[in-house]
Amino acid sequence: MTDTALPFPPSFLWGTATAAHQVEGYNTQNDWWAFEQRPGAIYHGHRSGRACDWWANAEQDFDLMAAMGHNSHRLSVEWSRIEPQEGRFDPEAIACYRAMLGGLRRRGIEPMVTLFHFSSPLWLARQGGWQNPAVVPLFRRFVRHTVQELGDLVRLWCTINEPNVYAALGHLFGEHPPGVKSVPAYFRALRLQLLAHAAAYRVIHALDGRAQVGLVKNVPIFEPAGRGAAIPARIVDHLFNEVTLRAVQDGRLSWPLSAVPVTHGALGDSIDFVGVNYYTRWLVGLRPGNRGLLHPRPGAECSDCGRGGTYGEIYPAGMRRVLARVARLGKPIYVTENGLPDADDDQRPCFLLTHLAEMHRAMAQGADVRGYYHWTFVDNFEWSEGWNLRFGLVALDPETQARTPRRSAELFSRIARQNAITPEMVQEFAPEAGEQVWRRA
Repeated sequence: MTDTALPFPPSFLWGTATAAHQVEGYNTQNDWWAFEQRPGAIYHGHRSGRACDWWANAEQDFDLMAAMGHNSHRLSVEWSRIEPQEGRFDPEAIACYRAMLGGLRRRGIEPMVTLFHFSSPLWLARQGGWQNPAVVPLFRRFVRHTVQELGDLVRLWCTINEPNVYAALGHLFGEHPPGVKSVPAYFRALRLQLLAHAAAYRVIHALDGRAQVGLVKNVPIFEPAGRGAAIPARIVDHLFNEVTLRAVQDGRLSWPLSAVPVTHGALGDSIDFVGVNYYTRWLVGLRPGNRGLLHPRPGAECSDCGRGGTYGEIYPAGMRRVLARVARLGKPIYVTENGLPDADDDQRPCFLLTHLAEMHRAMAQGADVRGYYHWTFVDNFEWSEGWNLRFGLVALDPETQARTPRRSAELFSRIARQNAITPEMVQEFAPEAGEQVWRRA
């Protein structure tokens, strides 16, 4: 044990992350709302419904964020609200988003805005969505309009959230809209998202040279489950992680993203920062389990379970490993999501302290991390898992909309206010984390 705190830089951003469809409520003009109506599509038949009521009253949660000392929040805008019909933009939706962004700023909370976070307008879905090459110019037009209307309130933009996850869950495993199970569809959706990201990056900078623009990449760790699985693990990592990270660095699309290698000039060097979403490590095996070839380490501590089993192994060391890997791109980094489903909050305090300590080690070793956004602020509609998985620092009753801050909310508040992890925090909230928090790198 040490008596020395782990401090963070003075300008460090502390906050939480949300997605529009998961918190706003009644997003009836997007593909997710339609998908929710399919029997069996959502665990236990849940619906987003009112969600967290942000479209009517986001201010209640903004007040809580400010009271907890958060100085930033990552949120997304809903394409289907801003452009409910093709080519028709809704000034009332823009006004509502301006009120949200202004409300954050008045409270001293820096907004980070994501332009595409899993949900598409119904009119776009009917045209083939992210399987139709026309999505690239359509997304460019949406981004242009949105940035023109909101850009004076936003410094940090994320173009697309987790393109690989969106492509996999919607086009390979069929668990998200459009509910397709096709390997070619997965790579087509990923390729078009990367091209749309490049188009958005150039548009934003043409409109505002001061803006900082990044892509958000979920970076899980894939390791072999045993002898003979090393090559499959490398293949999975290459296809899920490496091809995307390389593409935004050098603009090169190779097989399987392109039948023949091709370089897109607009895609090369198309990030000012990298948004890293880190949750877990998966072992890649040779025999399928309840999540295909991916398995948690036998005997590992895992988070709450969903319809497909555990959400994942709790593996704090992965945070440092992922950040060291991404740091090789030579760009600033924001941890744009990190969290776990933990309804009774018995794991989250230790999870927070150990993952943040590993982030601190990565920074000491040269990773230029500038902010951390916990997933999420308040329990929300967790996509195909419905209301089953509870990621919030604040507990939510979806029926009454009553909010109850969990113990981990107080811990995160103290970390944000003191801009450090202290021995007193560890002792009070998770003394079992002490060895991991204070160990030498």
